[in-house]
Amino acid sequence: MNYNKMTVDDLAAKGRRVLVRCDFNVPQDDSGNITDDKRIRESLPTIRALIEQGARVILCSHLGRPKGEFNMKYSLAPVAKRLSELLEKEVVLAGDVIGEDAKAKTAALKDGEVCLLENVRFHAEEEKNDSDFAKSLALMADFYVNDAFGTAHRAHASTAGVANFLPAVCGYLIKKEIDIMGRALSDPKRPFVAILGGSKVSDKIGVINHLLDLVDIIIIGGAMAYTFLKSWGGNIGASRCEDDRLEYAREMIIKAKEKKVNLLLPIDHVCARAFSPDAEAVTFTSVSTCTGIEDGWMGLDIGPLTRTLYDKHIKDAGTVVWNGPMGVFEFDRFAEGTRAVALSLAESGAVTIIGGGDSAAAVEQLGFADRMSHISTGGGASLEFLEGLELPGIACLNDK
Repeated sequence: MNYNKMTVDDLAAKGRRVLVRCDFNVPQDDSGNITDDKRIRESLPTIRALIEQGARVILCSHLGRPKGEFNMKYSLAPVAKRLSELLEKEVVLAGDVIGEDAKAKTAALKDGEVCLLENVRFHAEEEKNDSDFAKSLALMADFYVNDAFGTAHRAHASTAGVANFLPAVCGYLIKKEIDIMGRALSDPKRPFVAILGGSKVSDKIGVINHLLDLVDIIIIGGAMAYTFLKSWGGNIGASRCEDDRLEYAREMIIKAKEKKVNLLLPIDHVCARAFSPDAEAVTFTSVSTCTGIEDGWMGLDIGPLTRTLYDKHIKDAGTVVWNGPMGVFEFDRFAEGTRAVALSLAESGAVTIIGGGDSAAAVEQLGFADRMSHISTGGGASLEFLEGLELPGIACLNDK
């Protein structure tokens, strides 16, 4: 896939209407107040650039899961309010998406003005990538800009379909994502280390398989490690395990050896008898590749020996990509492994890329965000990018 895409800088946007797909899917409290505006702030460089060019800016996004119906619980009104504050200029909110109010308000825009359409997922046609719905969106604009990396792996009407009807380019956020992650995968500074965690091997099958052809070291943590350990004869107690993925895990261990990739698994484990933040924690140490977790105990975090082992390889790395926590980091008692890995990345001299999702949340929560080279704004999109898959929301954009 060609990631050398045209950008907003390639548009002659003055006086033209530009439809921009953003990712404004922000968390809110029960009263509808935005609790984290990071995704809104990430969109500002692209929006400001278009305003400065004299474009007539039409923004669109989804929020939540309204299931194809107008449900004002998922209205973008709080986003329009916050955007107006951040841009220090009014962002007009249309009362619909492709209806009469949207048409009237976008047609009335003057150079440098901004309108936000209502939630595109108020229409079931959005997620079906309905051609007529995409065309209706496109008829309001002269150009299309995709700056929503978090949804770039979805072939929806507003993320891909509109590119069939308008010249299509990427915004600065998508440009940054594909430049940094693309460079890491195609020409990494070595040693190249991938850290993969989380609960399921099945979520990372394609990623592991793809990365084994690219990296020097793969570090495994989280509950998915127990599928690997059991596949190699380990005693994992009551730890979570995908028994239907044991053969796959064993194949990956063998493939790593054949590729001369150092695949590292935990050598000690912080365990509990119950999945609870208050559960008694006990550390069990592995013998060779076989864990010594006793029956009735489940591994909920990597232990101190593993943290030290992983730290050494992270500190020696040239490039590190991290996706997935090392344990149940939502529970303080089982967050030390994730915290240790985050600190190792922060203190390393490597190019450090956090692949969105729980890893990004952990880095933010633990206070290390400003010490990472790049934190991806996409969870599923980042995983598919690392897997080497074509992302529809990027493939549809015009090549340079």
